[in-house]
Amino acid sequence: MIMILICFLAPWLAMFLRGKVFQGILCIILHLTIIGWIPATIWALVVTRREAA
Repeated sequence: MIMILICFLAPWLAMFLRGKVFQGILCIILHLTIIGWIPATIWALVVTRREAA
């Protein structure tokens, strides 16, 4: 539940917490734009859900 909240607020942090440094950096770049925030959030949710399964 906490990871889902982190994915919405800071998707790049969710990537870093999962050990995906390069993807986290790309996610920061996406998150810096308003349009890129939505894909970054979806991407972080997918990675988080895939890791949890």
